[in-house]
Amino acid sequence: MLAERAGVTLITINGKSPKIADSAFIAPGCRIIGNVTIGEQASIWYNCVLRADVSAIHVGARSNIQDGSVVHCDGPAPRNPAGFPTHIGDDVLIGHMAMIHGCTIEDRGFVGLGAIVMNGCTIASDAMLAAGAMLTPGKQMASGELWGGRPAVKMRDLNDMAIAEMRLGVAHYVQNGKNHAAAIKD
Repeated sequence: MLAERAGVTLITINGKSPKIADSAFIAPGCRIIGNVTIGEQASIWYNCVLRADVSAIHVGARSNIQDGSVVHCDGPAPRNPAGFPTHIGDDVLIGHMAMIHGCTIEDRGFVGLGAIVMNGCTIASDAMLAAGAMLTPGKQMASGELWGGRPAVKMRDLNDMAIAEMRLGVAHYVQNGKNHAAAIKD
């Protein structure tokens, strides 16, 4: 089944339909496919693809996935019968053109512009993956760490100012989502 909502393509596949909170902002041009759940005041920006055709994707409250990003998951396989669902917690910032695949980003995690997060990875609360970095399969970032590079490695611990700036970014995107939703309705 294919549905269109204000320029957003919603697709039901394998009996699973996207579930989107009423207060979430989904920009025109997005494709939301299958077993996707999007929480309150989350924002999915222009031309993102969230495809949960083989497992599940969860996006928590107030999290944002910025323009052109792709989020996917991996289904069951002999080496991993549970597959790799993608879980994005609350208050997560994901930069433009990021690729998020079969991983966990805990509450208040941050993924920089153009970064890649692969199967089985975890980005802990208040941790940051730098712009352009590639977190290879199974890597685990601890709370408050900054990782960067290809492949990504720990660079340093984040200071309180960097963590506070990430939280301000979340508030900015919640408000900006409301502004864009109002502009689209006009």
